[in-house]
Amino acid sequence: MAKQQMRRRHPGDRRPAHRRSGGRHPSRRRRRRNRQRRLIPVLAAGCFILIVLCIVAVVGLVSRYSLSDERADLDSYFGLASEDEVAVVIENERLEEKGKIFDGAVYLNFETVENYLNARFYWDANENLLLYALPDRLVEATVGSSEYYVGKERQTASCNVVKTEGDQTYVSIDFVREYTDFDYQYYTEPNRIQIVNVWGDKNVADVTGDDAVRVQAGVKSPILTEVAEGDVLTVLETEEGIEDWTKVRTDDGFIGYVRNKRIGETRTQAVSSEREFQEPVYTNISKDYTINLTWHNVTVAEANDTILSAIASTKGLTTIAPTWFRISDSEGNISSIASADYVNYAHQSGLEVWAVVDNFQEGVDTYEVLSYTSKRENLVNQLVAQAIQYDLDGINVDFEQLSAETGVHFIQFIRELSILCRSNGIVLSVDNYVPEAYTEHYYRGEQGVVADYVIIMGYDEHFAGSAESGSVASMPFVREGIEKTLAEVPAEKVINAVPFYSRLWQETPKTEEELAAEDPNADYIPYHLSSEALGMDEMESRLEANGITISGGATAEGAVIEWDDTCKQYYAEFQNNGSTYKAWLEEERSIEEKAKLIGEYGLAGIASWRLGLERASVWDIILKYVN
Repeated sequence: MAKQQMRRRHPGDRRPAHRRSGGRHPSRRRRRRNRQRRLIPVLAAGCFILIVLCIVAVVGLVSRYSLSDERADLDSYFGLASEDEVAVVIENERLEEKGKIFDGAVYLNFETVENYLNARFYWDANENLLLYALPDRLVEATVGSSEYYVGKERQTASCNVVKTEGDQTYVSIDFVREYTDFDYQYYTEPNRIQIVNVWGDKNVADVTGDDAVRVQAGVKSPILTEVAEGDVLTVLETEEGIEDWTKVRTDDGFIGYVRNKRIGETRTQAVSSEREFQEPVYTNISKDYTINLTWHNVTVAEANDTILSAIASTKGLTTIAPTWFRISDSEGNISSIASADYVNYAHQSGLEVWAVVDNFQEGVDTYEVLSYTSKRENLVNQLVAQAIQYDLDGINVDFEQLSAETGVHFIQFIRELSILCRSNGIVLSVDNYVPEAYTEHYYRGEQGVVADYVIIMGYDEHFAGSAESGSVASMPFVREGIEKTLAEVPAEKVINAVPFYSRLWQETPKTEEELAAEDPNADYIPYHLSSEALGMDEMESRLEANGITISGGATAEGAVIEWDDTCKQYYAEFQNNGSTYKAWLEEERSIEEKAKLIGEYGLAGIASWRLGLERASVWDIILKYVN
C-alpha cells in the first residue's frame, strides 16, 4: 500500500525525492536542531552578562552621583593636634595659629591678637609684660596673674591675663575683648572659636532643605556638619570653575560647600555687635594755623646763644626745633643741651619750641633701649621732665635708620610718650622718611593716631652714599612722599619738610688702568662719584666761580644751567680740572613749587632743614603759603 501511494517519478527527474518535494533531509535537520540547542546556552549567557553589565553601570551611576555619608575628621580639618588646642576662625578665615585652653579659659596666641584683632597690644618678651596704650594710661599685665594695672589702678580679671608655654605667649580672649570690638562664640567637639569683628551688611542665604556642608564641592566630599531648613549661612566667594555648589560659612565656624538646590537666593543681612563697645579716643593738639617749622642744628650748648641772630631774617616762622636731646646710653638716659634763655627768646619772638630727640649717638643700640619697657619708661620720663622744666611746647622725635625688628618697639615708645605729652599739653611730632617698602616698620598709620603731627623728611632722594648723581628732592619724589603718607595719615596732621641745601656732585673719570682692573660682571661706572651738601649762598658762589648764574645763564665753556620742569629745579653742570660737576638747585623758585603743595594737598604745614642754609628771600616765598 505504501508503494502504491508513492508518487511516480518522471523518468528524467534524477533529484532525490525529498529535494523535489521541498522536504528536509533527516540528518541535516538533526544537525540544525543540535546547533540550535547548543546556541541557546550561549545566548542565555550573553543576555545574563548584558544584564549584569547594565546592573553594574546603573549601580556605578547611582554610586557616582549619590551623596556620600562619610564624615570628615574634624580635628584634621581644623588642624588640632592636642585636646587643649583651640581652632580659631575669624570672620571667614580659618587661621593656622591655634589658641589654647588653660584651666577652662580660652587664650589666643599673641601673634593672632596682634595680626588679626588689635595691633595696639604689645608684648615685652624681655620683661614678660603685656601692655596696651590707652589715650591717658597704660594697661599692664604680668605673666601668670589675674591682676593687672590700668595706670596706677589695680584690677582683677576672671582668669590669668597672660600665659606662656615655651616661646609662645597666650592672652586671655576675654581680656583682649575688653579693649577690642569683636564678638566670639566658643564650641567644643572639636574646640573652636568663631570670631566676628566686621560690622555691616554681609551676604547670606537661607537653607531651603536639610543638607550637609562638605569639605569640598562634590557629593563624595566628606561631611563637615549638617544644616537644616531655615538655617542661615554666610555666603562666601566661590572659586571659578565650581558649579552647582556654593561656598559658605556656618555660624559655628565651619567653612565648606553646600548644594545650590538646598539654599535660597543670596541676600544682605546687617551684622552688628551685641555689646556697646566704645573705641578709645586719642585726642590730639591741633594748631589753628599753618605750621612753618625749621630745624635749628644745635650741637653744643654755646650755640644756643645764636637764637636771636638765627631767626632775625626769618618771616612767618611759627615753630623752631632745636636739636637738644639724644639717647646717650643703652639704659634710656638722654643727654641734653636745653636752654631756658633760648626758650624765652623764642617765645618772646612768637615762636613755639619743639625740641628734637634723636638716636644719633654712636655706640648706642636703639633696639636695646626700645625693646625694654623699663628703659622706654626711663626715656619717656626724662623727655617729658625736660619739656616741663624748660617750658617746651613740643617734642620732635627723629629716630633714623631703625631696623625692621625695632619697629614694634619704636611705635610702642611713641604710644607711651604720647600719653604723657597728651596729659601735659606737649605737642608730639615724629619725623619720617618718604614712605618706601623698607620703612613700613615705622607704622605711620599708628603715628597718625597717637601723635599730633607726622613730618615727612621730603629730601635725600639722592644722598652722599648714592651710586649716581641726582636731585635731593625732585618734585615727583616729593609728591610721591606726600601721597603715600596721606594714604595712612590725615592731611591735617601731615607736615612736609623741604631742604635748604643742594648737593654738588663731582664725577671724575676713572683711568684705563682702573677700568681694566674692575670686575667685568660689575655694573659699568666710568667715573668716581662724590658730593657735598651746600647751602643756597654757598652753592650760588660755587656756580658763579665757574661761570654760572641763574639770571645770566652759563658763560663758561661747557657750562649749562636750565630749568628742569619735571624736577621743578634748575639743573647746572660745569667742567673743572677734568671732572664734571652737576647740581639740582634748591632756591627760591624750587622752594615755591614745594610750598604750593601745602594748599594743594591740605597739609598742616611746611618744615625745613635747616636754619642757616637758606637765603633770607626764601622766607618771603614760604610766607605766601602759610598764612
